[in-house]
Amino acid sequence: MTADSERAVPRHKTRRAVGKTPSTAFRSKMAARQAVWDRLQRERLARFPFPPHRRIPNFAGAAQAAARLFEQSPWRKARRLKINPDAPQRPVREEALKRGISVYVPTPRLRAGFLLLDPSRIPRDKIREAAALSTGRRWGRPVPLNELPQMDAIVCGSVAVTANGLRCGKGEGYSDLEYAALLELGHRPVPVATTVHDVQIVGGFPRDRHDLPVSLIVTPAKTLRVLRPPKGPAGIDWKALTKEDLDRMPILKELRARSSHPRRRIPGGQSIPTRRA
Repeated sequence: MTADSERAVPRHKTRRAVGKTPSTAFRSKMAARQAVWDRLQRERLARFPFPPHRRIPNFAGAAQAAARLFEQSPWRKARRLKINPDAPQRPVREEALKRGISVYVPTPRLRAGFLLLDPSRIPRDKIREAAALSTGRRWGRPVPLNELPQMDAIVCGSVAVTANGLRCGKGEGYSDLEYAALLELGHRPVPVATTVHDVQIVGGFPRDRHDLPVSLIVTPAKTLRVLRPPKGPAGIDWKALTKEDLDRMPILKELRARSSHPRRRIPGGQSIPTRRA
């Protein structure tokens, strides 16, 4: 963060994380998930839907975290954001639409590509409805993967994160695969943020090479900018996928067939070679 951006947000200081871990380290991602889910429930920090377990958990202060996120670049001045569809990021989707930002929400297993929420087509009094998972479809327009423009940044949900940029979701790997799929299509890498409760920041857990790291962690109480996040995926790790993975996410088969495409031009981006597995 520059000195100018520090002055632009005097109420909320951004802390810089350089590998320091604030609490317990776990031997597995599942242990980290379980500890976070249990603590959110035990301390009554979880919010609907209940229980927080086996999902990206909603948390007290999600709206405050969303507001803090948009104090940071490039989210503050973004035109297009990819935002996950989970409940704790509903305030992020809502705030983005209020700011005139086009929001691209992945459909389940990317079977229908992405849902575009275009703020120019949504009445101001319907933005909250459009930002909700259950009612957003009536305001959205499906966008196939091959028509997706270059994103300015990404917001993903998390179960647990570390101060040095490690992230784990609920265990199905969709955020990792969605990011890798964009790279396979020729999109350039962009910063990734997550909004979580403070208790979701843990000391550590094992990392897989295809995991999506985050460069910004925003809670209701603080903002952590990760100066040196782990290296992210360069594309889909085809060797790590099983037949079951390909069957439950059919778009992967299409991407694999396209992997020999020499060059693609991404709307709003640039022409770059498609990565090969």
